[in-house]
Amino acid sequence: MATIVNTTEEEPMLAVVRFTAELAWADAGPEVADPEVTRLCLEAQEHILAGRWLDMASLMLASADLLLTSPSRVPDKGTSLFPFSLPIKMICLLLDGNWAFNSALADLECILSVICSLVTKAESEEGALQITDLICAKLTQQPDDKPALRLKVLFSLYNLLPSPYGKAFVYKKALELATAGKATEFIIPSFKNINSFVSEWGIGNLEQRELYLAIARILKDHKGLTKEYSNFLNKYLATFKGSDDDSATIGDAKEEAVAAIIEFVKSSTLFQCDLLNMPAVAQLEKDEKYQLVYELLKIFLTKRLDSYLEFQTANSALLKDSGLIHEECITKMRLMSLLDLSSCCSSGIPYSAITEALQINDDEVEQWVVKAIAFKILDCKVDQLNQTVIVSRHTERIFGMAQWQGLRTKLGVWRGNIASAINTIQANKVTDEGTQGMQGLMIR
Repeated sequence: MATIVNTTEEEPMLAVVRFTAELAWADAGPEVADPEVTRLCLEAQEHILAGRWLDMASLMLASADLLLTSPSRVPDKGTSLFPFSLPIKMICLLLDGNWAFNSALADLECILSVICSLVTKAESEEGALQITDLICAKLTQQPDDKPALRLKVLFSLYNLLPSPYGKAFVYKKALELATAGKATEFIIPSFKNINSFVSEWGIGNLEQRELYLAIARILKDHKGLTKEYSNFLNKYLATFKGSDDDSATIGDAKEEAVAAIIEFVKSSTLFQCDLLNMPAVAQLEKDEKYQLVYELLKIFLTKRLDSYLEFQTANSALLKDSGLIHEECITKMRLMSLLDLSSCCSSGIPYSAITEALQINDDEVEQWVVKAIAFKILDCKVDQLNQTVIVSRHTERIFGMAQWQGLRTKLGVWRGNIASAINTIQANKVTDEGTQGMQGLMIR
């Protein structure tokens, strides 16, 4: 966000109108240009005095349009517009602390920042939103021209708006601009704050759905952000609740559901997900085109290695077309099988059960147990004498209603144990106090 420091007495808005008007009429000669510049400045003064901020925004944007749409009008880098063409000096202080006074783009940013400041002068939220709409429409007209600058100004506008609805609107426009202008690297850092943004904006389920899908599509093209891509795919799919309201649109989520499944299977660090319980994913079970993809997910979340090997034998082309590597799938499926054993054998897992489920040799058992511990999906002790793995904690592949019920039961037991311990301590305390009192009487 830019901060405008006014170093003279002239109103910054008038200075912007004067400068852009002079630039627009520079080729017409002073006989034509001077009256037009004067006319525009007088019109701007009238808007300011009457408090017509929407009209002022429209006038200023029309004037600034020359700089936005005609790059040739902007002086070369190193030539500052303001010190020589404006009757005031404006200094644009960027958030990174660098002085950009001698940059033409910084001058343009100053102009647009002054225009954005109009939203703070509007007397109502509706008025501020109307000005916001005008500014966003102008900035998104030619997204491939100076996209980084346009995005920077949009975020300045975002920070000036008090309205949560206005902030959500501007952010959506920023997403559209970044995508169309192929400048997504400037908006991706903000994705880590999306949860707090959504909470602040208070937007509904449909708006969240559109937001998460837009972000997922941006992240899809960035190979180093596959985890974030998968995360936002899941968020998008979770917005389909299976209600009647979703019946007309849930079919549109099939491709994203397939993508989410493939990303989960492909990931070497994800061993738990809620996809199986999502209506947007469950619809694939009866879909002729994507039924096998759903079956693959079901194998990874509910079955063991032998089931995957049978599936792979019958559907190797599907795995190859999906970009899945068989050896990597076997590695993940072995760890998944170990988790399944952990959930079934609470007293301890015999080495023989592990070798059978993971289809490995006896001397490889501890290697795979250590690997599971390294991925933090298993806490256990290895009893080499009795050839047993005693599990104290394991990751649930699916954390659905049954797992919540189990957690509730455990918490209830812990709560009962703590209450019992407190009662025992209190009872012992009363006994000790009584004994001390009797001893006191005996001494007397």
